[in-house]
Amino acid sequence: MNVVTPKPGAGEILKSADGIVVRLPRCERGIGKVVLQHDDGGLIAGARVQPHPLWPDDRGYFLEVVRMGQGLAARFPPESTQVSAALSYPQTIKAFHYHVRQTDLWAPAKGMFQVALADLRDGSPTFGVRNTFYVGELRPWRILIPPGVAHGYKVVGREPAMLVYVTDKHYDPADEGRIPHDHEALAYDWETQHK
Repeated sequence: MNVVTPKPGAGEILKSADGIVVRLPRCERGIGKVVLQHDDGGLIAGARVQPHPLWPDDRGYFLEVVRMGQGLAARFPPESTQVSAALSYPQTIKAFHYHVRQTDLWAPAKGMFQVALADLRDGSPTFGVRNTFYVGELRPWRILIPPGVAHGYKVVGREPAMLVYVTDKHYDPADEGRIPHDHEALAYDWETQHK
């Protein structure tokens, strides 16, 4: 397990139309804290993980993504909540992006993902901390991602993977920032870890 405590200080400032929003930390190369239990310590402040119900039978499986007003989505307002899905092919990396105001709730529905989070919130008690989750069919977890936390994933395995995600706000491109998956400040290692 590669647990890295970020160095004090911060790198470049990322701005939105609203002004200064987040700051890139200066991380050592690696994948941060690998979260192996849903109640594991070391989570980024405000991030939460919860197993989601999955019922397999001889025809396949059924999974419950969200019950509005309950669980991790308890505070998602019905008038602005959006449910979306993305299918990605093996070894695809979609990273990084962050939101200024939007909270995401990710529920992998098919395949396996290596999910990476990085706290970009200047002043947060976990500023610069990175978390890694291996989630999907073999570990059916939902992940709540607060605003100001960069997030992305890599599809691991040989099959396409489906991510269902619920957001507390409708899609707004002005609320989204992007950071290259290989940005030197985050120094996230997307290579196979061979652990």
